[in-house]
Amino acid sequence: MHFLILGATGRVGSRVLEQALADNHKATVLVRDPHKVKIRSEQLTLLQGDACDPDNIRRSLDGVDIVISCLGTDGGTVLTEVTPLLIRAMESHGVSRIVTVGTAGILQSKEHPGLLRYETPETRRSSTRAAEEHRKAWELLQASGLAWTIVCPTYLPDGEALGIYRVARDFLPDDGKSISVGDTAAFTYLTACADEHIGHRVGLAY
Repeated sequence: MHFLILGATGRVGSRVLEQALADNHKATVLVRDPHKVKIRSEQLTLLQGDACDPDNIRRSLDGVDIVISCLGTDGGTVLTEVTPLLIRAMESHGVSRIVTVGTAGILQSKEHPGLLRYETPETRRSSTRAAEEHRKAWELLQASGLAWTIVCPTYLPDGEALGIYRVARDFLPDDGKSISVGDTAAFTYLTACADEHIGHRVGLAY
């Protein structure tokens, strides 16, 4: 398979890239600073550019089968700028599968039916800005007709993949407190490869 990996210099994205190349898949990455990509491979196409530029997004999709986006919010509106550009470019290239990494804040609340976790009374207001950005991106994907999955990890400390974790569609697993960067990357990659959880947010925790 040929993956486009966005956010490939981040904590999760860099590990997803490593796994894809280790399995001998092709990968294209679009990054502002190519020097931040530490891995090199004949299977890797390294493009310099900005994901918020429609021309850059279009050229990055050439020959791609699956998109994995590990882009964060950057404290601004990156997700809501990139997502519509990406949807249009995927449609024009005939690419239907996309897996993104979101936040547990956009999962459904079990204690407050009808609310998302970030909307509940106990949520700190300081944490809702990023969740609102992720929610807008989710709503755009919902309306797109693409085969989307959003991986929604809870607290995300650095750490290697243990391979033992719990998942729940649209909710966070009961009493889930954390999930390592390594396991989040591994789950994201495996979900893309297996076409699992299409049309769902997936809560991820130990």
